[in-house]
Amino acid sequence: MYSHAFSILFVTFLVLTLAVRFWLASRHIRHVLAHRNAVPAEFAEKIPLAAHQKAADYTIARTKFGMLGMVVNAAVLVAFTLLGGLQWLSVEVYKLAGPGMGYQIGLLVAYAAISGLVDLPFDYYKQFGLEQRFGFNKMSRGLFFADLAKGVALAAVIGLPLVWVVLTLMDKSGGLWWLYAWFVWSGFQLLMMVLFPTVIAPLFNKFTPLADESLKSRIEGLMQRVGFASKGLFVMDGSKRSAHGNAYFSGFGANKRIVFFDTLLSRLAPQEIEAVLAHELGHFKLKHIVKRIGMMFAVSLAFLALLGWLKNQLWFYTGLGVDPLLLPGASNNAMALLLFALALPVFTFLLGPLTSLSSRKHEFEADAFAARHTDARDLVSALVKMYEDNASTLTPDPLHSAFYDSHPPASVRIRQLNLAVH
Repeated sequence: MYSHAFSILFVTFLVLTLAVRFWLASRHIRHVLAHRNAVPAEFAEKIPLAAHQKAADYTIARTKFGMLGMVVNAAVLVAFTLLGGLQWLSVEVYKLAGPGMGYQIGLLVAYAAISGLVDLPFDYYKQFGLEQRFGFNKMSRGLFFADLAKGVALAAVIGLPLVWVVLTLMDKSGGLWWLYAWFVWSGFQLLMMVLFPTVIAPLFNKFTPLADESLKSRIEGLMQRVGFASKGLFVMDGSKRSAHGNAYFSGFGANKRIVFFDTLLSRLAPQEIEAVLAHELGHFKLKHIVKRIGMMFAVSLAFLALLGWLKNQLWFYTGLGVDPLLLPGASNNAMALLLFALALPVFTFLLGPLTSLSSRKHEFEADAFAARHTDARDLVSALVKMYEDNASTLTPDPLHSAFYDSHPPASVRIRQLNLAVH
């Protein structure tokens, strides 16, 4: 009875989630299309109509492509769960590996390989179809597949030991395994923050010290004013993959470093770069990063505790198309991890606006911080250039934006900055 009820609940939430996502995407397309032929008044003197129309077309194309992805992902999810895909896969892996840890890790690897192959055509088209059509792709096919190979190797080197530790805890540490797994997961996340700037990121991009002494002096002056210490200023060769530009800081503790995309440096004036960086430093100084990490840890603890309970419930497996008693001597821990990872987004999607709301609040606060430490007009002009260069729509559907966007709409954000000027 519980199994049947859970299946119905899962299908209900899946259909509801898909319907809401399609409705939001359709609204977004209609809204952007309706405003395609007129640049918003506040941008009329800064962004040409042709650039505004390109942004509209790019947004619509990406949204339609995303709608196709929604259908495919939903079909794959149902195939893996209710139609018995994971059950079949577990039997085949069991035949090869037998019971034990080899079976559990093999099941996770087999699922990852299949889902990766499903995603590959979409990733390829996005890069060499969609991005190329609008002039953003700078990546060669060789680099695309080299990145793919590096990503797989990195996942194996880093991910497999982590999976082994978690599965071992699930097997050996009793009813509180989820708490011990949470400590391991949290430590792993912090370790990745330390290692990413100096070990992982250089596997994919080249980082060179900022050579422009005038710009370097300006930025060091800003960092001194706001009390930020870093391990250096670096330029990343983002142009070998994309024409999109950005700036960010990465690392943790004493390992922090500031990184500029070379595409950003080639487009913005020094004072605009300083203003953009002030915004990014605002996230650090206002403890947004610490708050996000704290929230991530709290949510992961709650979800692991939930998984700790669900993995012992027969209906959790059978309600998602898996018989946990089918394979003699085999542990169900890997299957529990898989089913939980597949089902969780279905039940939590409608909470997305809460995350977006918190993120947009942080963006407003970081903008205000930048306006206090640099000229707000420089940040406005930088944002306008970035919106134009990245073909970001100036006229998103308000409801779609509230649901998905981590940053406030352009008009709202710039209006707020203009108030700081006056």
